[in-house]
Amino acid sequence: MTPHPLLALLLDAAAGRFPPVDGAVDVLPPVEDGLGGGLECATAFTGHAVVSTALPAGSVLGRGPDGFGGAMAPDFLRWLAGPGGWIGELDLLLVASGAGDHGGAEADAVVPRRTDLEEHARVRRARGLRREVEVFGDERGLVTLGRGPAGRRELSVEVPAGSEGRGGGRSLLADALALVPAGEPVFAAVTPGNARSLRAFLACGFMPIGSEVLLRPERDSVAAAGGLF
Repeated sequence: MTPHPLLALLLDAAAGRFPPVDGAVDVLPPVEDGLGGGLECATAFTGHAVVSTALPAGSVLGRGPDGFGGAMAPDFLRWLAGPGGWIGELDLLLVASGAGDHGGAEADAVVPRRTDLEEHARVRRARGLRREVEVFGDERGLVTLGRGPAGRRELSVEVPAGSEGRGGGRSLLADALALVPAGEPVFAAVTPGNARSLRAFLACGFMPIGSEVLLRPERDSVAAAGGLF
């Protein structure tokens, strides 16, 4: 399967190669999530934005988004999703490098693989947005690892209330990086208001590269073809 063009932009950003700061907006195809859900997204870098959608580029650009924040404006996102579409929260996109030698059994020894957490809200959310989701965890909390939008490797963590103050969250997150082969980029999406989580990710070597909003549009097929709704 041909990689989604957004993945190349994300991997370039992870390596410190960012799009030009020109205020422009690139319109790309929707991000195929493999879940049959028609996932789309708006992604913002410094002075440049990307909209991954099934709508025609002319219709998208005709709404006047820009790379200086306009592609994340509430009115534009609601238009993009359609009147009944789902719009996720604004997330900060972070990236770090995997720290494992081989993953698999050796990584499982650090953070055990779990099969008993399928009904956990964090796991259900991960399976709704990612492919190939694996679940790990111990007394410190749980980790999900899968293929997120555009096929990027993405992880999330959740720790019991109060444990972060004892360092449990940062310890779990540091060990979770061993689940990913050394040097491989691994992404995370953290809402900026979750300051405790954001501090933990930054302390464990994650770096911000941009922001993103995921959408599952609900739009009339005739209107979508011409971008008229």
